[in-house]
Amino acid sequence: MATQLKLTLKRSTIGCLKKQKATIEALGLKKIGSSKVHNDSACLQGMIKVVSHLISIEELN
Repeated sequence: MATQLKLTLKRSTIGCLKKQKATIEALGLKKIGSSKVHNDSACLQGMIKVVSHLISIEELN
């Protein structure tokens, strides 16, 4: 089974670059404190790298 990651938005996107705002939206995060579970993939890792300072990542089994 693929590893799943729980992503939680911890900081606001106010003042962020358009690319970072678009990435947060593509991850399905809207408000501070909102969370989404995604299957781990190379594409997801690239998105996480772009916004790592805005989110927290938790690995689920």
